[in-house]
Amino acid sequence: MDLFEYADELDYGELHLKVDEETDLHAIVAIHNLNRGPAIGGCRFIEYDTTDDALRDAMRLARGMTYKAAISGLDHGGGKAVIVRPPELDDAQREKLFDVYGEFVDSLNGNYITCEDSGTTVGDMNVVKGQTDHVLGYSPDDGSSGDPSPVTAYGVRRGIQAAAKHQWDRDDLEGLHVAIQGVGSVGYYLARELDELGVELTVTDIDEEDVQRCVDEFGAERVAPESIFDVDCDIFAPCALGAILNDDTIPRLKCEVVAGASNNQLAKPHHGAQLMERGILYAPDYAINAGGLINVAQEFEGYDREAAMTKTKEIYDTMLAIFERAERDGRPTHQVADEIAEERFRG
Repeated sequence: MDLFEYADELDYGELHLKVDEETDLHAIVAIHNLNRGPAIGGCRFIEYDTTDDALRDAMRLARGMTYKAAISGLDHGGGKAVIVRPPELDDAQREKLFDVYGEFVDSLNGNYITCEDSGTTVGDMNVVKGQTDHVLGYSPDDGSSGDPSPVTAYGVRRGIQAAAKHQWDRDDLEGLHVAIQGVGSVGYYLARELDELGVELTVTDIDEEDVQRCVDEFGAERVAPESIFDVDCDIFAPCALGAILNDDTIPRLKCEVVAGASNNQLAKPHHGAQLMERGILYAPDYAINAGGLINVAQEFEGYDREAAMTKTKEIYDTMLAIFERAERDGRPTHQVADEIAEERFRG
């Protein structure tokens, strides 16, 4: 990867790197855009095969946060942190590592505000809180919002309801069949939301315990991870990692709607057009999964769960506006969502 070419392609932005030999911290903070205010974005803590992979992930995810904040009407820019997870790490080492990460965040003078993401926990954010005020999503006992997953899932459910309204003119979801890819966190809460509305569920995950929990609690059908794209369903809900809508998987889909919680679902922009050509309504990921960001952003006004849920409920209207504009203009939904967001953060 040519770093500067990729930065130009994504319209960057700032990149900040931190290496700490004692804790084996290798961290990246990507700040995509600050036009609407300080950047909010989670801290991802997973293993990466190469430094290029980590950089690409941070930069692409930060760009998505800019668009997510803008399309949600929040006065924030987009950022993301990535920490390359060491292969071996005990609890004491983990705490020291997040102490140093907190110092790194603090050195950015409030331009980047961190929070939980894949691989990090509320406990990690509590450690970061000891080093900086520029953190959200720490323990509710200290006045924060805690785990954002249930709010994210609620927002995705509202987006699915908007998709059902647009696609089938339905005001309810009862009897629809949703296939969920990934039920470890947000996907689990989404399954619970949908089960309460009478939805038939098929689920998969690489963690068999997470799948079994959905089978036991919601009566969901299980399939192997590689088979989820072949499920004959009404809605496919990707709730795992990104880039899963691609040249190989899109032809296999047997659904009319794709609407899920994972970030960066389209492997390439042209895959949004490919979905449209197949007659599949696509809910742009950063618009439908914005509930978690809306939730933590509420902390700036003194966290109020009811206010966060009320704002997240508006995802229904956001999604309908995207679907209707895309249909009117005869364009893919992801292009329309980008256009709306850019109108807001570029002016």
